[in-house]
Amino acid sequence: MCLRPLDDIRALIQAAKQQDLETGQLSRIIQRRADRLHVAIQLPPLQAEAALHDFVVRYVEHVPAFIGAIDALTREAGVNDRVAPLLNIACDYFLSPPDLVRGRSHLVALLDEAYLAHRLLEEVNDRFIGYCGIPLAPMDTTRANVIAHELIGEPFANELDQAVLFSAELLLNEYPFEGDNFNAYIAQHRDRGWSEELRRWPCLAANLDIGLRLNA
Repeated sequence: MCLRPLDDIRALIQAAKQQDLETGQLSRIIQRRADRLHVAIQLPPLQAEAALHDFVVRYVEHVPAFIGAIDALTREAGVNDRVAPLLNIACDYFLSPPDLVRGRSHLVALLDEAYLAHRLLEEVNDRFIGYCGIPLAPMDTTRANVIAHELIGEPFANELDQAVLFSAELLLNEYPFEGDNFNAYIAQHRDRGWSEELRRWPCLAANLDIGLRLNA
């Protein structure tokens, strides 16, 4: 199955960044929400709003990088026919966004769409871990997703979570993690870990630093 064009997503992100430079919409929203974030999210004492703005841009930009890396990783392992439908849903959150996020300003909408995509990838990874004890791909966006959830705000972020759970349930029922290639993939990475993949696709490791620092 062919993956949706990631270059189209990158072009959307670039256009949104340019628009935000002209309007400052994201900065105004961050300014309103920065003081209402959960106390566990520790912002730097200086330029906290700039740090949040930078976080949002990197969070959005990482989506096509993650999708491309997972697509290449699973294609080489011969399990892409089961994974591509999930990745295409993550792409469609950008290319054909649900009514839930339409009508919002461009970069703010992309934060919502990126949250949907990141949460879907997180959900799939979590379920794969539950199935076989290792992740589908060596990435952990949990902390970044918590911060994005706070920035989006409740109850809307909870609605996005429900949309992700619904999509994941349908897709994983239709495309379960099974077959000889999946078994070989699982055995290989249980055996030797992920160091080779992290060298080839550094974006997967980079997500460990995507979030703002949290106190233990």
